[in-house]
Amino acid sequence: MEPKYCMSCGQRLERRDIDGTPRDACPSCSFVHWGNYSVGVGALVVREGKVLLVRRAQEPGRGYWTNPGGYIEQLEPIEDSIVREVFEESGVRASVKSVVAVRDQPRAVHNVYIAFAMEYVSGEPTPDGVEVDAAGFYGLEEMSGMNVAPFTRWLVDVALRGASEGLRPDREPIAAFGGFGFRV
Repeated sequence: MEPKYCMSCGQRLERRDIDGTPRDACPSCSFVHWGNYSVGVGALVVREGKVLLVRRAQEPGRGYWTNPGGYIEQLEPIEDSIVREVFEESGVRASVKSVVAVRDQPRAVHNVYIAFAMEYVSGEPTPDGVEVDAAGFYGLEEMSGMNVAPFTRWLVDVALRGASEGLRPDREPIAAFGGFGFRV
């Protein structure tokens, strides 16, 4: 859905060329609609050589086993988002170790998905009963007989066989920019 009116002053937006790209912009103030984006996060929590999976109870992906995850909240740091999503869906507490994969899907709502390697902290997998109807730690052999989503299969391979440690949180960036980043 594209906006028709300025989110700052309410004036009807007009189409203008901004840096070589047609964008909806306000003729009365400086508001520019830069596009529609969603940022999803996913967790790869490994305990004793097994990966935490949840079975989706809702669409999209109902009945598929996936790694826990969801979407970031507007004012929530991304690392807090994935910690929250893991706990909400599975009852497991985990902490972020690194970013291990990024999926980019440019479309009407541009979707970016960031997968985090996470350290198991505590808790036994318990589904939330709303988004998820089953949860547990599973090894590769067990997963071979499960309805695991293809993207999750790839992420599990990254989690269990990946040679890279991924990116690490940079809590003391050289340049201050009001947030944290990730570095090699």
